[in-house]
Amino acid sequence: MSDLINKQILLKSRPVGEPKETDFALVEAPIAEPGEGEVLSRTIYLSLDPYMRGLISEGESYAANVELNSVVVGGTVSQVIQSNHPQFQAGDFVLSGNGWQTYAVAKGETLRKLDPNQAPLSYSLGVLGMPGLTAYAALLDIGQPKAGETVVVSAASGAVGAVAGQIAKIKGCRVIGIVGSDDKRDYIVKELGFDVGINRKTEELNAALKAAAPDGIDVYFDNTAGVILETVLQQINLGARIPLVGLISEYNATSAPPGPNLRPLLIKRALIKGFLVSDYQHRANEFVSDVAGWLKSGQLKYQEDVVVGLENAPRAFIGLLRGENFGKLVVKVSEESTAV
Repeated sequence: MSDLINKQILLKSRPVGEPKETDFALVEAPIAEPGEGEVLSRTIYLSLDPYMRGLISEGESYAANVELNSVVVGGTVSQVIQSNHPQFQAGDFVLSGNGWQTYAVAKGETLRKLDPNQAPLSYSLGVLGMPGLTAYAALLDIGQPKAGETVVVSAASGAVGAVAGQIAKIKGCRVIGIVGSDDKRDYIVKELGFDVGINRKTEELNAALKAAAPDGIDVYFDNTAGVILETVLQQINLGARIPLVGLISEYNATSAPPGPNLRPLLIKRALIKGFLVSDYQHRANEFVSDVAGWLKSGQLKYQEDVVVGLENAPRAFIGLLRGENFGKLVVKVSEESTAV
């Protein structure tokens, strides 16, 4: 493998507030040889997700923080180049955790073989991967939507919110999506089938929610926390359920934001529960079966925002935290079809 060069993006400094491109560095490194039970693979697609912001910070998170001068973490779709593991051979496509680099060595038991004929390979990083499972399990297991109920989804055009809203529609709910632009509002209503879209940047949120949900809100799928959560809490129904999935509004904060008034949770006997997708891996097989079926039948639609080139990952990631992406954000690191 001496003729291969591994390009890596390292964390050079911990961001204060919004990350800057100078917090990252593109370097070249030699390719490691796989040991016993290990696999060397080439990264094809890299997933960019909001959770990564917490892992490059200094504060405590639910997973190990990225060390300075280390490769930034991230889910990947890769192709096996060399294998010392009996379950994988050169040419196989795998779901992996290569992070922000072009090649990586990993233990075989950490990989999952992918069938390129089942769905586009990149879908395993989105609608058929961690974001999709997040939407599926958080909505169904915590939100527990019932036909005829009203479901509100924040960041509704994103990788998680778009899937959650569509599943709520499949379950017979009235679905309201909160987004950050007119294009995204039109997309979730006209393409994804949401009943109402609200542009939080141009509409007064409290009034818009009252107009869209005159009978109150039964389930709030929360990707953002912050002022949206505070507003929704004033309009929840008795026994409302709130899967707390993301904190996008707080990820770049330099100090803890003031909390919302939780009094409505008490008055309405509502449930708010934090969600980590790692706690729901037991739902993975059922999730893939259901979502793959909905994709095939056309009940669920999916959009990707593809950035080409590993070197563009930092800029794309900063844009993700600003809400600039339209759909699931992935970086195309290399071509799918390459001789092994």
